[in-house]
Amino acid sequence: MEYLFFWGAMGLFVLFLAGQGILADRQEKKRFEKKLYDSYGKRPDKEYKVERFVRIPGYYEHHRCPGQIDDITWDDLSMDQVFVRLNYTISSSGEEVLYHMLRTPARSREELQYFDNVITYFMEHQDERVAFQKIMNRLGSTGKFSLYDYLEYLHTLGDRSNARDILVNLLYIPAIAALFFSLPLGLAAMAILMVYNIATYLGIKREIEPYITSLAYIARLLGAARDTAGLKLSVCERENGLLLQGKKALDKSQRGSFWVFSRAGAATGGSPLDVLLDYVRMAFHVDLIFFNRMLREIGKHGEEVDQLITTLGYLESAVSIAMYRASLDAEGCCWCRPDLLGKGLEAEQLYHPLIDHPVKNSISAERGVLLTGSNASGKSTFLKTVALGALMAQTLHMVLAECYSAPMYRIFSSMSLRDDLEGGESYYIVEIKSLKRILDAMKEGDPWPVLCFVDEVLRGTNTVERIAAATQILISLTGAGVLCFAATHDIELTELLSGLYDNYHFEEEIRDGDILFNYTLREGRANSRNAIRLLEIMGYDCSIIQKAQRQAEDFLVKGIWKLS
Repeated sequence: MEYLFFWGAMGLFVLFLAGQGILADRQEKKRFEKKLYDSYGKRPDKEYKVERFVRIPGYYEHHRCPGQIDDITWDDLSMDQVFVRLNYTISSSGEEVLYHMLRTPARSREELQYFDNVITYFMEHQDERVAFQKIMNRLGSTGKFSLYDYLEYLHTLGDRSNARDILVNLLYIPAIAALFFSLPLGLAAMAILMVYNIATYLGIKREIEPYITSLAYIARLLGAARDTAGLKLSVCERENGLLLQGKKALDKSQRGSFWVFSRAGAATGGSPLDVLLDYVRMAFHVDLIFFNRMLREIGKHGEEVDQLITTLGYLESAVSIAMYRASLDAEGCCWCRPDLLGKGLEAEQLYHPLIDHPVKNSISAERGVLLTGSNASGKSTFLKTVALGALMAQTLHMVLAECYSAPMYRIFSSMSLRDDLEGGESYYIVEIKSLKRILDAMKEGDPWPVLCFVDEVLRGTNTVERIAAATQILISLTGAGVLCFAATHDIELTELLSGLYDNYHFEEEIRDGDILFNYTLREGRANSRNAIRLLEIMGYDCSIIQKAQRQAEDFLVKGIWKLS
């Protein structure tokens, strides 16, 4: 009776623990669902470590194509920071596809309109958005490495044969039969086979262990494809078809996945069932056999794996931009859908996505734009703002402005350059190579015009050659098929290029010994010269200020530099 009471109490305790686990799991799911609803209209709160940005470009690196944003332009525009601002994705697939999307301007207006329709759907259907995000949360992350890195690792394993494992398992049949004729012989044969399998198992298991992560993610991809298609999102019939198609092709790869993915007891811990299953694995190599079959099937259907990642990532990217737009609406920030049929570039009340309380500016450009103004007056920021507006228009079908009209461009910049110490190249060499790539792009015969942004043309060389070479380069960046925005401190360029470029400038005001910038774009060239005055404000010796002023005035009158 005491034993019955004891085991009954133990059974109730186990049931209690199981119930507690189920309850805690349900509560966690409810908390996460509430968080998804509450996060709508707010800024993302993710933390980014360095290794995360090593993984994020994985999808992009495996989907390179002409017309993508190159590394120089990406860095010039601080696109990693822009990506962080609008990244609301949960899964690695969504995060990597969104990154790729920002680096790959769409090649047709219809493609952008379709993407905008999906974004709008998720903005207007909150329950469907949350349901999809819960699916992507189950898909989860691949950790420190991109799935494409794991897929490459899988290829290094090659085609693994099951012949030896199957042959050894077949030998169990005569060994079992021998038990009925000679028990000692049968037991000896069974023991030899088990010892051999266990001895070989441990080494092979260690070899394939790192690759199981990628197979497990692919298994979750199939689950996410099934569940997403099951939502029957009305705006995503194309995506639903692609998901079901990819899942059907890969279903065969999941046969026996229980043996590969279920938790191993390592024969030393875990539940009694875990320990038993682990001994079965070691004795019969069941998981190794199914691993090799999965590997073979996935190797035959790499395109379908990529299709699932692309489709799920595309939908989650749409969710991310829906949430980004909602956060702008909640903060009272304007945004618009672009008109991509314009002849020139026109934007009203355009602003930068990373600046809080930005000064908005408008621009209308049918030919090149030349910006002048003192340092820190807003020239570089304005160039980046226009470039970001064009890039967001052609990737996300939205611009941070009241209205935006322009054709679809190939976008290049040459702005935040630096010496290449590792390559042994000076700033000037880096700069002329950067400009050359823009000039080369103009000759590629692409029907899309080039939109380029150049900050301080050839600042890395002497004044005379800089003005001469900059003039000719900027002339080359005019005409049909190109629109150039350039910033310079060389007022001479504004005179030399006045027939080809429209002049705009930014002003500053010195008041009560301090310099104030209003960051408002104005027509015409800059007339103020405050560089020497700024030295005075910063406390430089009076003799330096006076001599510099006399020397500058003398040069303006005589055109010759003389020591004062």
